Amino acid sequence: MEFEVNGARRAVDVDDDPAAVEVVRDRLGLTGTKLVCAGGVCGACTIQVDGEPRVSCLTPAVALAGRRVTTVEGLAGHPVARAFAAEDALQCGYCTPGFVVEAAAFFERWRAAHGRTRPGREQIADALAGHLCRCGAYEGIFSAVAAACAGDYTAPTGDGAPTGEGSPADGEAPAVPRTEAPEKIDGSARYTTDMRPEGLLEGLIIRSPHAHAVVRSLEAGDLPLVPLLPPDGVVRYVGQPVAAVAAADRASARAAAARVVVEYEVLPAALDVRRSRAGEGPVVYEDKAARKRAPGSGETPQLVPARWRGNLRGPSAMSKRPATAVRRITEARSRNPERVVEGVFTTAAQTHTPLEPHACLAQWIDGTLHLEVSTQSVKNTAELAAERFGLPVERVVARAVHVGGGFGCKMGLTSDVVASVELARLYDAPVRVVLDRDEELTDGGYRPGTRIRLAMVADAAGDLSALAMDAHSDGGVSVGGTVAALARFMYGKAPRRLRDFDAVTHQPPGAPFRGPGGPTMCWALEQAVDEMAHRLGEDPIALRRRWDGNSKRHALYDWAAALPVWSGSRGGTGRFRRGVGVAAANWLYFLDPVTEVELAVEDGVVVARCAVQDMGTGSRTVLRRAVAEGLGLPEERVRAEVGHSDTVHGPTSGGSRTTPSLVPAAADAATRLRDALGGGDLAAKLDMADGVRVTGRRPRDRRGFVTPFTMGGVAIGRGFTGSVQVAEVEVDTRLGRIRPLRVWSGISAGRIHEDRLARSQCEGAVIQGVGYALFEERRVDPVTGRVLTDNLEDYRIPGIGDTPEITVHFHQEGFEHVPGGGVGLGEIATLPTAACLANAVHDATGWRPYDMPIRPDRLLEGLGT
Repeated sequence: MEFEVNGARRAVDVDDDPAAVEVVRDRLGLTGTKLVCAGGVCGACTIQVDGEPRVSCLTPAVALAGRRVTTVEGLAGHPVARAFAAEDALQCGYCTPGFVVEAAAFFERWRAAHGRTRPGREQIADALAGHLCRCGAYEGIFSAVAAACAGDYTAPTGDGAPTGEGSPADGEAPAVPRTEAPEKIDGSARYTTDMRPEGLLEGLIIRSPHAHAVVRSLEAGDLPLVPLLPPDGVVRYVGQPVAAVAAADRASARAAAARVVVEYEVLPAALDVRRSRAGEGPVVYEDKAARKRAPGSGETPQLVPARWRGNLRGPSAMSKRPATAVRRITEARSRNPERVVEGVFTTAAQTHTPLEPHACLAQWIDGTLHLEVSTQSVKNTAELAAERFGLPVERVVARAVHVGGGFGCKMGLTSDVVASVELARLYDAPVRVVLDRDEELTDGGYRPGTRIRLAMVADAAGDLSALAMDAHSDGGVSVGGTVAALARFMYGKAPRRLRDFDAVTHQPPGAPFRGPGGPTMCWALEQAVDEMAHRLGEDPIALRRRWDGNSKRHALYDWAAALPVWSGSRGGTGRFRRGVGVAAANWLYFLDPVTEVELAVEDGVVVARCAVQDMGTGSRTVLRRAVAEGLGLPEERVRAEVGHSDTVHGPTSGGSRTTPSLVPAAADAATRLRDALGGGDLAAKLDMADGVRVTGRRPRDRRGFVTPFTMGGVAIGRGFTGSVQVAEVEVDTRLGRIRPLRVWSGISAGRIHEDRLARSQCEGAVIQGVGYALFEERRVDPVTGRVLTDNLEDYRIPGIGDTPEITVHFHQEGFEHVPGGGVGLGEIATLPTAACLANAVHDATGWRPYDMPIRPDRLLEGLGT
């Protein structure tokens, strides 16, 4: 079959009837086109066929015969591509090529019909409705598409004059906030899923169809096979890895997997979380040894043992004078019930589903294990692999140069890594294991669901007198829920009983998800505080400010109270009602105190190296600019290399610890290099300084750290970050739909090192909070234990049309004791969003949503309509 691709004639064999995406990616090597959902839902695989956008995962390759095909590689220099780079309309970049291809087609249609009129958000959202960005970079996308259509990034005319008023002078490339943006936008950035070394085999994981069974035998005949079972041979959830095989391509690997015969002894399964909360049901972990192997759903190791009673683990407590708290609540129920707020709040499980799935390519070269892996912890992955496979750590080299999102689920030695390594050793060939979307949505991790019972009492002066919270986490076979524990750090020193439990079931394990436990805790606590404000007849912001002793959040409360929307009109009695809500949160300041940055002068350029990864959070850009600033050099004289384990130690991208670990180490390295070069005009000295090399280390904070030692590469610093959010929603009381209109997000995390990238993180955090509050709900078959929401049609994440207008405000004081003056903000920015929206719904309707997500059926039932 012949067709034209990006202006060149190409011929390919399509006798096996492949999808267009397979031809474009695997046979033509145009890997900017990404395969994500394989169902036409996400738009990442979009190409243009004769100028019209098509999802290539559903387009037969034969339909391209004789047609003109344009991929993102053919749009380099297009106004839309230039605008995406300049407006920072991306984060991890995995979805970006699909957006660019679709937006370029919209650009042509819009300019033909409207000239340089700037399109509105509604027109842009309609045009890009078939695309998803899990990072939530939609605000930048709105800006980029509007600016491109208005001519701000149109290429210069023949006489050198830019044709758009906002174009860079003399046709120069626009300033780019994100270092790697051009590569991600033109499709040249290579992710693990894009790597195809010579002789590559595709690995496939065989998974259990049973929720609970003992594997009695694995029969594969002469087919090489890698077992992936735990030591006891027991599978404890549908989708648990059992074995892995490899073949020359994905179809052949599936055929090989079909030849494997697994003999299961099926056992009764614990699938009813209500019974597990009572300690009942078939036991998931029958002895102490099995319990020790239970995966964790939090970021930190479980340092405090908890009691087990059947399938109930806990309580683990972070209480403060719990007996006093219980006594005050009990007395208030009978004496002052109007000052008692109680309720049972529930949250559904929220799946991470990064658009680049879990993926690893492994190969053994001269006794050294090489890994190309999509991970949030490239250094730790190499260290764990060395331990697992009995190698010196220097014989394992992991690379994660570009990572397509993670949000907490890509840490540690995941099953894709183990399977690819074992298969590569077995087959003596490079082997890549990439999870399909149904595997990612089943076994890729999720924020556990919860059931929270809360009681809160105010005294006669209207101050918080006592708080009790019991949180039962539903993380399948995983343990380690820390929801109630986080309520210890909010609203003063009143007595409180805070207990966390794990209700263990035969379902896939949860995993840390952006602020583990935080958004869940806020869902209950911040609604209760809001309700107390109504009971006391006090402004909800004023009550929070009075209860909250944190001076940094006081500044945010003052900012929020001054917003015109807070004092504006709301409510109504018609079909559409508007409400405004507020919620607050805090988060611990984490860091990796042993982070290092190496600087080397190579060919007149300073190369900054650190074993950190960039999953869209901007660590590559932060490192480069921190070094350039420290040396007083233009950015083009500095290059940042990240994502390599075989360099100096770098932090895991989790716990919001990357920037506060990286920036001080980079500044120290810059000082050392300046000293090594004798100071003065460094730019003039670089050409003669080839080979000069220094290593900088992260200095201690001025007041030291809270923890005297690190736990899993994490230390806790002094001070809490803070967030206060205000949201305006419109509620359709006839159809039960909730439309977030605007969100104001106030963040207190000290100095902001990269303003546009930080704003993008905060905007994306709000959008994930919108998804958590309104749409996302992982559903499991109660009879079989099979995950039902195993595609992006049934598991709904926010699209661009669901995005409210987001305003981010930074309060940049309060962390002067930290070298560099700032700490992380990726997690604090998402904690209050869901509760803020719930309080806005209550403000609009008078109905309090206790169960999340706030589905239309729940809203209509609550309103009695």
